[in-house]
Amino acid sequence: MKSVLQILVLLIVPIIAYSQPDQRYHLISGKSVVQTKNYYLLTLLEETAAVRAMLESDTELKKLAVSKKNHLADALKNCKNDASCYTSGMKFSAEEIGMVGNRLSALYSDKNALGKLVREHLIRSGAYILFRDLSPKDMLVKAWGQDAAGINHAIGVYAEGKKPNYPNIDSIAFKVQSRSFATLVYDVSDIVVQEEKGTLFFGPSMDYALRFLEVNERTEAADYEPMETTVNKAAVEKVKGIDWKKYKYTLILVPGAGPDTYGVALSAGGMLRCRVAALRYFEGMAPFILVSGGRVHPYKTKFSEAYEMKKYLMQELKVPESAIVMDPHARHTTTNMRNAVRLLYRYGMPVEKPCVVSTMRAQSYYITNDAFIERCRKELNHVPYKLGNRLSETEFEFYPVTDALHIDADEPLDP
Repeated sequence: MKSVLQILVLLIVPIIAYSQPDQRYHLISGKSVVQTKNYYLLTLLEETAAVRAMLESDTELKKLAVSKKNHLADALKNCKNDASCYTSGMKFSAEEIGMVGNRLSALYSDKNALGKLVREHLIRSGAYILFRDLSPKDMLVKAWGQDAAGINHAIGVYAEGKKPNYPNIDSIAFKVQSRSFATLVYDVSDIVVQEEKGTLFFGPSMDYALRFLEVNERTEAADYEPMETTVNKAAVEKVKGIDWKKYKYTLILVPGAGPDTYGVALSAGGMLRCRVAALRYFEGMAPFILVSGGRVHPYKTKFSEAYEMKKYLMQELKVPESAIVMDPHARHTTTNMRNAVRLLYRYGMPVEKPCVVSTMRAQSYYITNDAFIERCRKELNHVPYKLGNRLSETEFEFYPVTDALHIDADEPLDP
């Protein structure tokens, strides 16, 4: 006979496994990379035929889709040069978010298509891992609320000119009080009306947000994607043959250092960080260098920090391409750390081994102080790593934390 402890283990282990992400999971692609990365639940609802049919047949949800389309159709006739007249009705109100949450909750069953979606995609993807302590039904509702808030944020910043979290690098590209901007808002609204043929409740608003990201040239989240078959292909192939027992560390992370001057591709700081990381690589510290940094500084630069660092490592320091992983999306030091964890997880690298940050002294000590950890909590709602030992003035250990997989709803350029 089994002991009480054995019975408890048999009961608890499936519950723990049920609530954890799966490293073997592959994200489902939506209509665009930007959509998939920002609004993964909505992408799943759209791409899963059985769920889509369920939602499209729901009377209350259909009314919401119709009301958003009607708002735009009426706006094209009546709003004239009042840009906010077009945009405000495309955001989801608190009442609309609550209504959809109630309908999703009512439609959900562990045994139907929605239950299967949560079980096989929402949980396994880790994209909403910070909601792991909720029941599957409540996780679904919470994920919907996050995606809706993300749509509202994108419209607020890139259609209405509200301040993003980092105004100096992420602000709207237009003068919102100008007549030409009102014309642009009219034109975006018109194209969404023409293109929007679906009947999903979130479709018009999501497409509205995506079009404004596009016309602002703010599709950085899609840069170089799909990376595993383009810029990171050689490294991803190398991962499959690595004997990890030969290495103490999984990878060497090099945080970005954007230049301050237009036309400069790679800053002096970026070069020096690459040099110190290359030293550690050739010493055999880890099989990979991960360079992290997007198109950030100066405002709307065309140069990607990670891409330029990869070129420098290969051309000047003779690091093989198969040893370099690019993260061309991070816009801050916090997301240098977070995205590194995401990539090693998605590329099948070990998550239990430590990694190393290799950078110059000032940044190395900055990342390991308590103020930076608090910044992560404030900006990301979690800390994507655990600190290990300090190895030198320029290197320290960190351990990946899978909370890094959670989508950041108010950073649409690198969610």
